[in-house]
Amino acid sequence: MIRVRVISTRGSTPREAGAEMVVTQNEAQGTIGGGQLEYMAIDRARQMLARGEAEARMDIPLGPEIGQCCGGRVVLLLDRGAPTPQEHPDVLIFGAGHVGRALSQALKPLPVNALLIDSRPEELARAAGPTLLTPLPEAQIRAAAPGSSVVILTHDHALDFLLAAEALARTDLTYVGMIGSATKRAQFARFARDRGLDPAPLTCPIGAGFSRDKRPQVIAAFTAAELMACLTTSSLKQYPCNS
Repeated sequence: MIRVRVISTRGSTPREAGAEMVVTQNEAQGTIGGGQLEYMAIDRARQMLARGEAEARMDIPLGPEIGQCCGGRVVLLLDRGAPTPQEHPDVLIFGAGHVGRALSQALKPLPVNALLIDSRPEELARAAGPTLLTPLPEAQIRAAAPGSSVVILTHDHALDFLLAAEALARTDLTYVGMIGSATKRAQFARFARDRGLDPAPLTCPIGAGFSRDKRPQVIAAFTAAELMACLTTSSLKQYPCNS
């Protein structure tokens, strides 16, 4: 097995430094960007396997000479190390109704650990992904790891406000979103300020910058896109994402 890692980039490249893939004689898992770059890396990795080589580097210009038009440059390290463990951020989804279940489903193929949380076993029984049945959902926010995201979609406005207040009491969550309207946000803003909290980091409505379509699957798709945009850029700014 050969591990192929992007260790540095310059200019426009298909993947960032840190991207990696694993190559064996018969298959390749992961991606460093596809195209001719990836074909060259796979071919070199299999040469290493055949020759018993331990390590190699490739410095590849992404231009016409290899049939790619990114225009940048990538340096790859190929070695026999184990794949780097991938740590995915936690996304806590509160409310297992139509939108909550749809969002849980939309996040399944994405690099996050999504957990659907509710106090209603009959709703959780209809979910496809990981779930948690609890009468104290706010405790999950208090226990959440730094960098986690919280999406609030419950059947109860009072519970929504309680959970959002718990989330905003922390300063290390990447994203805090709540389903609702501009009116609901204004009501929550007053609720939050009365408790000494800044409502600015709250995203409400969620997934609203794309369409007015109210179908649960559409809301879930746009919310997933909004959330992933936040998660993939949060390392460039301080938490929370929309502050």
